[in-house]
Amino acid sequence: MDQRYVWRRKNKAYEEKNTLPTVKHGGGSIMLWGCFASAGTGKLQRVQGTMNSLQYQEILDDNVMQSVTNLRLGRRWTFQQDNDPKHTSKSTKAWLQIKDWNILEWPSQSPDLNPIENLWWDLKKAVAVRKPKNVTELEAFAHDEWAKIPVDRCKTLVSSYASCLKAVITVKGCCTKARVRRKQF
Repeated sequence: MDQRYVWRRKNKAYEEKNTLPTVKHGGGSIMLWGCFASAGTGKLQRVQGTMNSLQYQEILDDNVMQSVTNLRLGRRWTFQQDNDPKHTSKSTKAWLQIKDWNILEWPSQSPDLNPIENLWWDLKKAVAVRKPKNVTELEAFAHDEWAKIPVDRCKTLVSSYASCLKAVITVKGCCTKARVRRKQF
């Protein structure tokens, strides 16, 4: 069974600000791939179907270097991804080795350390406010809102990342105030 966790204050589960309704009367949801740096948000792409290693590599090929260029990162950037199987497959590892990108090693069993999760939460809230009526609107609103994420938000997530990792190491993987604070709600 899939376990999911949410952060909220006690006895506040059903307040409107703590719930995100699904797209109604047309239904559906979309999966997105996105990237960001301290300079701002990079490209955002809709994932068609179920992503596998080859599709992941195509998405990276189509988006990462263009985002690096658009954000004017030069050679001073590090690629970070979690340990999802499509990210760590033999073919993806070989593909990344050919690209010769500087890659941040990712600790196992730590999906909530990924700073982009904070941006996904911001994006979900912003899109929900616009109340998309169908999947087409949902995707359009997602792209609009992604572009509006402030550079300062991205800078904060990147600059707080090292202290967050140190805090997790200090408590040997248990919950930290830093991890809770980053889940801003």
